[in-house]
Amino acid sequence: MIALANLVYALFTIYIWILIISAVMSWLVAFNVVNTSNRVVYTIGDFTYRVTEPALRPLRRIIPNLGGIDITPMLLILLLFFVRDLLVNDIILGL
Repeated sequence: MIALANLVYALFTIYIWILIISAVMSWLVAFNVVNTSNRVVYTIGDFTYRVTEPALRPLRRIIPNLGGIDITPMLLILLLFFVRDLLVNDIILGL
């Protein structure tokens, strides 16, 4: 059971890091720090968008627009922290 808990913990942690990378990439592209004409930048941006957008889209429908500030990645990260700890504790404790 501990191996399953470690796997769940690792998967959630990887997804949280992908969300952070996606948010930072969107800022860098928005402020013209990186150019999406670069194939590596485009590939990383496209991958993170495709992986994170299905989870962020429902939150964006619920959360109102805050004048150009997108807080949905932060809210999703907090939700994932909560669910990750809840699941891992339930698996380890056998509740």
